[in-house]
Amino acid sequence: MGQEFNFNHELQGKVALVTGGTKGTGKAIAERLLNAGAIVVVTARNVPETLNEKLYFVAADLSKAEGTERVAKEVLAIFGKLDILINALGGSETKGGGFAVLNDEDWEQTIQTNLLAPVRLDREFLPQMLSQKSGVIIHIASIQGRLPLYDSTLPYAAAKAGLINYSKGLSKEVSPKGVRVLTVSPGWIMTESSTRMMERISESSNIALEQATQSVMDALGGIPIGRPAQPEEIAEFVGFLVSPRANYLTGTEYIMDGGTIPTI
Repeated sequence: MGQEFNFNHELQGKVALVTGGTKGTGKAIAERLLNAGAIVVVTARNVPETLNEKLYFVAADLSKAEGTERVAKEVLAIFGKLDILINALGGSETKGGGFAVLNDEDWEQTIQTNLLAPVRLDREFLPQMLSQKSGVIIHIASIQGRLPLYDSTLPYAAAKAGLINYSKGLSKEVSPKGVRVLTVSPGWIMTESSTRMMERISESSNIALEQATQSVMDALGGIPIGRPAQPEEIAEFVGFLVSPRANYLTGTEYIMDGGTIPTI
């Protein structure tokens, strides 16, 4: 249709919020959007030791309703709008051992962080996005929503499955009104925490780091591409999805797993 894009500053004038944006994949996404010209707000429970001075930081516990309310009020009060919402916060702190070792608190905490936090944030920012008839919401889910590890992260897998389904339903409601909603489901990502985990496995099992990494890939059923993803690879794709180049994309889940899931 003859539309031209400025790839260097394609997000100029946009305000973006990245939850969990101070480390790992969230940090990579925040910096990718910043490099594309966006004003970027990041959240975490505590102020990180190091933070890009160009990022705006809000301290909040998003697993609680008051945390999401605080973030929304501060962002809208300072910037007056939000154009891009990246729900990247997530994780599992439950113990291994299957269903029998998990109590209500394990389930509730995991669901609050991985499902209800993005639901609340969407609810806070959608009225403003709908009023301006534009916006993009990205939910960072996980392949565990389709490939659960029952012995270690069952509540996390269930919460991410719920997030994927919720995201699809939300997209059908708000896309006709100008707001795009998409899901990105990564497989294993070699974040700093993953690297530390490999070092612990290597030390405790007296094996090389390469062997420790391979053992985790084997536990996942293999990664055909031969390695975990890098945070920057996920961030680059998210950067594309929120850009004008992806204006026709909504309601879709994109799996980035190096071929891990063995089904079509």
